[in-house]
Amino acid sequence: MPQYVLIVDDDPVTRQALALLLNAEGYVVAEAADGAAALAKLRSGRPPQLVLLDLMMPVMDGWRFLAERQHLPALAAIPVLVLTAARGIDGPALRAMGAEDILQKPVAPEDVVTAVRRYC
Repeated sequence: MPQYVLIVDDDPVTRQALALLLNAEGYVVAEAADGAAALAKLRSGRPPQLVLLDLMMPVMDGWRFLAERQHLPALAAIPVLVLTAARGIDGPALRAMGAEDILQKPVAPEDVVTAVRRYC
């Protein structure tokens, strides 16, 4: 069964580019436009092997998603890879909230694939 990855980003172009990249590598991909939509997907369907998470989003940002996810034991075990354009991010704080790694946007496609392979 192919590995399943959830992409959470408010920018549809970014989501589509990541989805195309990962589909080409053999991953099954689902998308969510914000943290609230991602939590709804996680609660209602097959759990992914990895979540790719943007931090700066409307409705529910990535920080809030990570905080909410910690209260749900079945979801807290899913690795999260943060992809963000924000500068000066507190890496230790993100890791304490459950982020496995942080990639700074813009990120090279091969770096995304390498990171996804590491956690899937």
